[in-house]
Amino acid sequence: MEILRQRDTGPTTRELELYFGPQHLGMVGNFSITLNVKGDRIVSAEANPGYLHRGFEKLMEERNWIQNFPLVCRVNVIEPGSMEMVYSMAVEDLAGIEVPERGEYIRCIYLELSRVASHLFGLWAYSKMLGFETVGGWAMYHRDLILDLFEELTGGRVYNIYIWPGGVRRDLPEGFIGRVKRTLHEIGGKVPDYNKTFFENRVFHERARGIGVVGKDEAKEMGGTGQVLRAAGQEYDIRKVDPYGVYDEVDWEVHTREEGDAYSRIMVIRDEMIESVHMVFKLLKDIPDGPAYNKVPNPFKWRIPEGETYVRLESSRGELGLYLLSDGGQRPYRAHFRTPSYPHGLTVLEKALDGESISDTGNIMISLYVTAPEIDR
Repeated sequence: MEILRQRDTGPTTRELELYFGPQHLGMVGNFSITLNVKGDRIVSAEANPGYLHRGFEKLMEERNWIQNFPLVCRVNVIEPGSMEMVYSMAVEDLAGIEVPERGEYIRCIYLELSRVASHLFGLWAYSKMLGFETVGGWAMYHRDLILDLFEELTGGRVYNIYIWPGGVRRDLPEGFIGRVKRTLHEIGGKVPDYNKTFFENRVFHERARGIGVVGKDEAKEMGGTGQVLRAAGQEYDIRKVDPYGVYDEVDWEVHTREEGDAYSRIMVIRDEMIESVHMVFKLLKDIPDGPAYNKVPNPFKWRIPEGETYVRLESSRGELGLYLLSDGGQRPYRAHFRTPSYPHGLTVLEKALDGESISDTGNIMISLYVTAPEIDR
């Protein structure tokens, strides 16, 4: 942190303007925040997401429909699976492409594995920020186990490009379902240790309870979604209110808390991670036989019919939407994403920091689950 300037506000107190980040452990990517503080209390905050993955939406308008997959994956580096899915859903809606039932099941299995991997990454960041090095190591190791599965599917560990218009790029390899189950059993077997070491730890409770409170009404007004809403008592999940894939064919619960603080947001993330593991087992049990994809025209000469669409899904961070416009050509005429980190990292973050301690800045930001590439795209 760096003091920019100070101003006398009375005989015993003064107001300071500080830079928090971007080199701070509690920041994400190149993010920084300008804090106005009195003593150790934040009077006001101004978020600065910096420059990272810029101009993706405009670049998409210069590439054909298939060439855009490597671009959309980079809008959310932590969970590219949701970006593949929302783009594929938009293209399928414009082109009138149907997805086979087995393809829908495989998509949802892949998306829930991506959600677990994303939540483990978030747990790594949050626990490390509070000084729980052991828990951070566990979380990153278990995330790597899921990335091993993705590597087997596609050859890529981070950017997979597995979901495709019409389904998925290829069916599951032989023995893959068994390896998924073994991986999830290994991760699930560690939940008691996560609980005892971190989630039930007095340090976590004292650092997170009552910190960065965002109420239900405030979250709605500022565009909050995902854990920001559910931690404040709002049972809202796109997989329930506007189902896609086969989420309406499997039994699962939306987890909520009431307090709207950093503790509630992290506990909702923990509960959702466990729910996703249970959901994958149910999907694997019911997965039907048949084709995993429908063939599409030559992707490098593909012309999508003229029209526009808006599709949305529930990413690990909240509501993710995509507006896509086609003029009947070989590339999108206009593309625009609605990403959850945009309101969470700007308006919600600034509100949540008001009146809090400087030491809780990173705590609050990571609990809001912000990823910088979703903001400056």
